[in-house]
Amino acid sequence: MDKTSTRALAVREVGAARIPLAGGVRAGAWVFVTGLLPVELGNEGRPRSGLPPWLVQARSIWQRAAAILDEGQSDVSRIVRCDQFFSNWRAVPFFHQARRDACGSYIAPSTSILQPETLVPGADMMTDMIAVADGGPAVEPLFPDGLDLPSTSSFVPVVRAGPLVFVAGFLAASGQGDLDGVAAAAKVPEGHLWKGNRISLEAQYVIKEKLVPALSGVGLSLKDVVKANVFLRDIDDLAAFNQVWIQAFDGAPPATSVTPTSNPGFAIEDSRIEINLVAAAEGTRVQRFEGGHGAICDGHPVAVRAGDLLMFSGLTAADENGLIPSARIGERDRHVASSVEAQVEHLIDIAEEVCAKAGTSLRNVARILQVHTDLADVRPALAVWQRRLPGVALPISAARVPAPLAVPGCTVQLDLWVHAP
Repeated sequence: MDKTSTRALAVREVGAARIPLAGGVRAGAWVFVTGLLPVELGNEGRPRSGLPPWLVQARSIWQRAAAILDEGQSDVSRIVRCDQFFSNWRAVPFFHQARRDACGSYIAPSTSILQPETLVPGADMMTDMIAVADGGPAVEPLFPDGLDLPSTSSFVPVVRAGPLVFVAGFLAASGQGDLDGVAAAAKVPEGHLWKGNRISLEAQYVIKEKLVPALSGVGLSLKDVVKANVFLRDIDDLAAFNQVWIQAFDGAPPATSVTPTSNPGFAIEDSRIEINLVAAAEGTRVQRFEGGHGAICDGHPVAVRAGDLLMFSGLTAADENGLIPSARIGERDRHVASSVEAQVEHLIDIAEEVCAKAGTSLRNVARILQVHTDLADVRPALAVWQRRLPGVALPISAARVPAPLAVPGCTVQLDLWVHAP
């Protein structure tokens, strides 16, 4: 199916190759705002003489977001998901301040994590959003009983919008406002090297004490989850986390992306994990796509379709032996061959195959979340996208994450959302 069902928003061309990038995409009743970076960075010549540079950056982001949402026939009152990436933790309170000013009393389910670097030098924040367009389903904020929320973020924990339910990112935190830090039940006792495994304990706590109550408060359960974003401070925790994750879903986890963060990576300095969710409301058509080694972890589906959105697991260019052979560039060929281009070609092949099975086209991509261990790889990666999807303005959100990724040798990881009407 090659017919395009999406409309690019805020399109601009970058670089000598004039690669078209989209600041957002209208996909049916959904509006995606993608890879939003500040236009204004503050007064670099006199950074301490006026407003805090981080407040200038945050206000710039929300002004751009409002314009893109308006172009897609939406506004900040209809945002259902807001994910932030910060390269400096000091920027977060200023982003919260600008967000409250822009959004008022309604702040959508949110996740904020720390990453080493954004695409624009000096820009300490980037955000992605999902909203509902005018005429789309109602946005219903929900506050499940017994669910503690961070004291300063002010976000709604759960939102229902038509066929989908969006759950904010949660840490293994305890106490009113999460002010007691990581829960004692999620830690190995002080002074002990082992009495449980820290990542397993935190994952179990987040699932049992945060995610299950958030879902049950709106009449859903883990079996209704179709997409999860997991952020890990230490990628070496992945296998132990995944053991807990697969068990929690009785061997059939949702589409799952696992992304490494800075260290520390979260609002609570010693937290090791944060998870957010998308679930399907009762009666929503759900279709799983299994197979292959594209998904980061064994046992994860490559993608799950819920309603008119096809949501992928995090993808790396790996087979049963690790990094695919075509991306293993020897010393002899390092000046004439590109590992990242081979990786992105392979990932697009996987995505196109799944899209065809779902009756849609990768040309309907609504979000490309692409993380790299080296931002110098972004330009050749974009060139592959441009070659494979000619004429499509790419809704790219890109940032640098710490090396290594889950599969040794892989230097890029992909998370895709595709419209599948």
